[in-house]
Amino acid sequence: MFSVELVLDDETEAVVRDDWDRLLAADLPSSGRNPAPSNRPHITLAVRDDLEPSAFSAVTDLLPIPLELGGSLLLGHRDRYILARHVVVTTGLLRVHRAVAEIAGPPEPHYSNTGIDRWTPHITVARGLVAVRVAKALSTVRARNIVGEATGLRVWNAETRTITTLC
Repeated sequence: MFSVELVLDDETEAVVRDDWDRLLAADLPSSGRNPAPSNRPHITLAVRDDLEPSAFSAVTDLLPIPLELGGSLLLGHRDRYILARHVVVTTGLLRVHRAVAEIAGPPEPHYSNTGIDRWTPHITVARGLVAVRVAKALSTVRARNIVGEATGLRVWNAETRTITTLC
């Protein structure tokens, strides 16, 4: 499995990491629990079973783009929830997503939520929240509105656990 991801400018990333740290301090699930150097706040643009990272190099010409993080977003997944930061949809963001999705080709059914006109831009803050802990998690994160930039593009290879940085 491969994912194509936008990475954030340093200030915006620091705001998200602060929320990760607040959740850790409250003994709640947090994306900050993963100590891998590749683990950083990002916006997933496409997920596919197989991709060639170099195919996306032309997309880097579209970056950087302005980015605005809104409030908290809760995504359901069976009996667990994902807490995320909403990323405000803009023309520039949609342009980058469309370029990536067109290069990646149609998604396999289990990744259909990354296809054109089906994508919800977000930054994951915590996975695996059970219903009784959602309220505590929501009150723990600051989720303040912030304006920044998406400055980089990378491809994550989940099988080899490696990142290809495109910019």
